Amino acid sequence: MAQVDTFFQQRDKRRWLTDRFASSVIKLGGISVLIALVLLIFYLIMVIAPIFSPATIKLKSEYLLTDNHTINKTVAVGIDDDGRTAFRFTEDGQLIFFVLNQSLNSPIETNQNNTPLLVNQIVDHPVAFKEAETSSRWYAYTDNQGGIYAVRPKFSTVFTAGGRQSSPSFSSFADTPVSLDSDGVAIRQFDFSIQTDQATFIGINQNGEWRALGYQNSSQFGDVEPHWQSTPLNLPTISSKVTDFVLTPDGETLYVLYPDSISVLKRNDVGFQLRETVALENASTKHDTQKEKSSSVQGVNLDLLPGAYSVLVTQSDGKVSQWFDVLKDGKRQFTQIRDFDSGSKATPAFVLPEFYRKGFFLFDDTGRVNNFYTTSDNKVFSKKIAQTPPITAATSPNEQFLMTAFQDKLSLFKIDNPHPDITFTSLWQKVWYEGYPEPEFIWQSTAASNDFEAKFSLVPIAFGTLKSALFAMIFAVPISVCGAVYTAYFMTPGMRRYVKPTIELMEALPTVIIGFLAGLWLAPIVELNLLNTVLFIVLLPMVILLTALLWQAVRKFTGLGEYQGWIALFLVPVVMGFAWLIFSYGHYFESWLFGGDVRLFMANMGVDFDQRNALIVGFAMGFAVIPTIFTIAEDAIFSVPKHLSDGASALGATPWQCLTTVVLVTASPGIFSAVMMGLGRAVGETMIVLMATGNTPVMDWNIFEGMRTLSANIAIEMPESEVGSSHFRLLFLSAFLLFIFTFVVNSIAELIRQRLRDKYSAL
Repeated sequence: MAQVDTFFQQRDKRRWLTDRFASSVIKLGGISVLIALVLLIFYLIMVIAPIFSPATIKLKSEYLLTDNHTINKTVAVGIDDDGRTAFRFTEDGQLIFFVLNQSLNSPIETNQNNTPLLVNQIVDHPVAFKEAETSSRWYAYTDNQGGIYAVRPKFSTVFTAGGRQSSPSFSSFADTPVSLDSDGVAIRQFDFSIQTDQATFIGINQNGEWRALGYQNSSQFGDVEPHWQSTPLNLPTISSKVTDFVLTPDGETLYVLYPDSISVLKRNDVGFQLRETVALENASTKHDTQKEKSSSVQGVNLDLLPGAYSVLVTQSDGKVSQWFDVLKDGKRQFTQIRDFDSGSKATPAFVLPEFYRKGFFLFDDTGRVNNFYTTSDNKVFSKKIAQTPPITAATSPNEQFLMTAFQDKLSLFKIDNPHPDITFTSLWQKVWYEGYPEPEFIWQSTAASNDFEAKFSLVPIAFGTLKSALFAMIFAVPISVCGAVYTAYFMTPGMRRYVKPTIELMEALPTVIIGFLAGLWLAPIVELNLLNTVLFIVLLPMVILLTALLWQAVRKFTGLGEYQGWIALFLVPVVMGFAWLIFSYGHYFESWLFGGDVRLFMANMGVDFDQRNALIVGFAMGFAVIPTIFTIAEDAIFSVPKHLSDGASALGATPWQCLTTVVLVTASPGIFSAVMMGLGRAVGETMIVLMATGNTPVMDWNIFEGMRTLSANIAIEMPESEVGSSHFRLLFLSAFLLFIFTFVVNSIAELIRQRLRDKYSAL
């Protein structure tokens, strides 16, 4: 007896140890899942946070100027990407390269002979100076005989024993100056553009006469240097009393600013012709109905944004307005899009466009610099950097450094502004992009050329996510819930043993296979049999109802009543026969109703059709979601206590009344959870929508058009995105939004399920 007790004690101890070990492992697993979830959220937030972090500008170095570097002669400056090598143009026609050291209040570094790295005399006794569009990096002087000297400074990277260094140099447009005025009259105001195959020079001489000259590169294959041939360009009658004018880098458009208007001139075969003139007063009051019309607002200066599709007009009231061409009634019209206000009463000193992005710096007479980003209509930062405005300024090509030139020093600022294009407005509201007729929601992460910016509106892909989930649920919920009701309540146990596991096995099918079949097999079939497919979907429920009515009539006069639970099996040949009938003879309806081609009829009605569309997604994703909803809903219905329905039947309720008033009400928490689980699956699905939607980010509820979803967008674009870029971080934001959506939906579903369960648990 003692041995038996010892045996049971040892067995109970082993069982206790096993239980404790299993309990510890389960707890550890649950805690690990929670920790992993928290780490995932933390990582997503860490990647996303820089998008919404404020930009900063900090003084890095100040370089005192010696007698050999008299800054009051400076007309332009430039700096390389590393912030170490810079150049400046002077009023006496010199281009000077120099090195910057990294300490504050230090003189400019020189070579061993205490002279700048490179000093070049571009022209003697210059009359005027002009910097072309910022990203072109061309600068030019004019002399007192109507000649123009255009040069382009550049920094070449060389690797030495001391590491990477910048080697400064410059190139000239031609060996001889451009003779813009053949009479030898000095040019007092001018602009120019230089490209590989052509160049254009336009100016006003000291007599107030306009001059224009075009150059074509006639060099042949193998020529080292270009051969430029000049041609005079005709100009319409333009007043010489202009405030400013700018020429686009391609030399095709000339914008002329007057105190109260802007003229747009387009190039033709022989020169330029006036396209339109727009009044500044009318444009400024058009966007502000509360503002009284006043002739005091005048145009002061013109600047081109990178890409040269937008023009910045500095106004006398301190604002800067953005203009570009908008297509209206089939014609392009120069239109004011938005304006930017520093918020102070200071007078603008000058505007500095950024190198490649659609932003600009506004310097005012109080020494404050304001940075704006045009597309997002965002004032990025504003900071007072000096007591007086700088004489001139420049940014590095990578937008990380800002150099300002003052009377006795150069100041170098470090800018941390990697994501100026991302704001809540640009992500979730309509944005008026360059070249578009109106504000729109657009997702276009890459552009055809560097002249156009990426467009990051999350609305189209969020819309696509909801659209795909909606059509999938429209297809899946009725089939899965009704199938679960029939399987759990009406179907015979023998048939249920085969049907339920079969549907559950559907969930094991890889979604990539489902998407592959939907995109490459089903979509072409539906395209060729569009009307037949629609007729099949619309008429099938009516065919099933008619079959059920026929079954009721047949079983009254036959002995088939004992097969009541097997009626679903009898529907299989009915559905297959109806499908054969529709797809065999549906073309007669198409010829009769739509002239033989329903897609052409839809196109004439303005309804677009894509082969991979929401209808295909509804079929494919519904097929993937049905097992999830069916399994949970069927278990919930089948688990309703039998005594509830038996009690209702005993009180005289019909089977249908028992189902609708007792069983479904009791099982409603589980059914609701099943639908929410299916919705979460549909929203997060990737491979099916990736292969079956066409992945075009359009916003249209048309069932015959495709869409792009958040998950598919991540799968497509993450491999191509630059790590740390706005695009990269927005893809992580998309993933975070998916996570938040499913978390909120599941939380709401659980809350409702708990309330419903508490409400009906007493039954």
